[in-house]
Amino acid sequence: MEDPNQKNNQLSMTKSQEQGNHRIRIGIIFGGRSVEHEVSLVSASSVINALDKEKYEVVPIGIAPTGKWLSSGETLRLLKEKKSIDNEPEHMLVPDPRKQSLVLLGESGSTGKPIDVIFPLIHGTYGEDGSLQGLLELTDIPYVGAGVLGSAVGMDKVIQKELLQQAHIPVSPGFWFVYEIYKVQQKKNIAEIERKLKYPLFIKPANSGSSIGISKAGSRKELLTSIEQAAQFDRKILVEQGVKNAREIECSVLGNDNPAASVLGEIVPSNEFYDYDAKYVDGKTTEIIPAKLPKRIAKKIQTYALDAFRVLDCAGMARVDFLVNRKTNRIVLNEINTLPGFTSISMYPKLWEASGLSYSALLDTLIQLALSRHTAKKKLKTTYQPKNNWYT
Repeated sequence: MEDPNQKNNQLSMTKSQEQGNHRIRIGIIFGGRSVEHEVSLVSASSVINALDKEKYEVVPIGIAPTGKWLSSGETLRLLKEKKSIDNEPEHMLVPDPRKQSLVLLGESGSTGKPIDVIFPLIHGTYGEDGSLQGLLELTDIPYVGAGVLGSAVGMDKVIQKELLQQAHIPVSPGFWFVYEIYKVQQKKNIAEIERKLKYPLFIKPANSGSSIGISKAGSRKELLTSIEQAAQFDRKILVEQGVKNAREIECSVLGNDNPAASVLGEIVPSNEFYDYDAKYVDGKTTEIIPAKLPKRIAKKIQTYALDAFRVLDCAGMARVDFLVNRKTNRIVLNEINTLPGFTSISMYPKLWEASGLSYSALLDTLIQLALSRHTAKKKLKTTYQPKNNWYT
């Protein structure tokens, strides 16, 4: 993995440093129009509390479930407590690289101080799926995590699976369909699913996180019910064959073009599978870090995690989740998360802490990776002068 600390002297100064303020102004974006809104708020709170205030000036940027953008010292509290925000001024990032700051909407349209780097912490749709990353590209502000492509394919479980299969990374057999088409040809789709796959099955919205909308089916009746449930969260549905005797193994990846893999961790869910309640609510799920695996199997999992990170064009960070057969040690890559949770109980930072990188040092590294990637990208040409002005 690149050591971003060794590259600090090669990076261009941030705007804050150019202006004589040695602290980096970091915008933390949280909330959003996502079913993972609440998870995002907890992640943001953890990150803000852990950032070294002597190094960073934190700019909280909250997005309400309605889509309204806010930025004040009270924003996180207002969203957490679901307080009224009707009278709160609205601040937004605009797709203008000349601004690179929050703009106050309204008559004045005034801009704040420039922001040096953005740490997006909106999990799920409109935050982790490339939508927000597209806006950040247009603002020309460095940001933590994968770009537009890596975020989009990392979020879409169907496209992700097809790319991983082409790279010869093992995944569970699956079948996908668009819900509107399914409603017209339900019998045909169900027959094809039962011909290609064996129960138990896992039914998933193609674009969702935190296991929201995911359910397990052991019969046709449960399959039909599960499809209707998944369709509440996405138009595209993925049905996957379950892995018998499965252990849930996770690996954290950190870096840009030359990433590194953490030690592995095992999730022992409190429910039948690692659903939303098991992740965040009941507090009964346990983790085993490092996971107890044969060295050869652990190394293979880490290699698959790094391969997937590169194949899907990720950057900065990702948590890669695997299913491993308890008896045969057969490995299946379940999914990749390009913006993993950063709560106090989240596996991504826990695995790096077990690998020797503290929570605060991990944040420093991610920020420097964002700055480094932006510096490299700024060297690319965005204009071209043809031999003749053919367009005039």
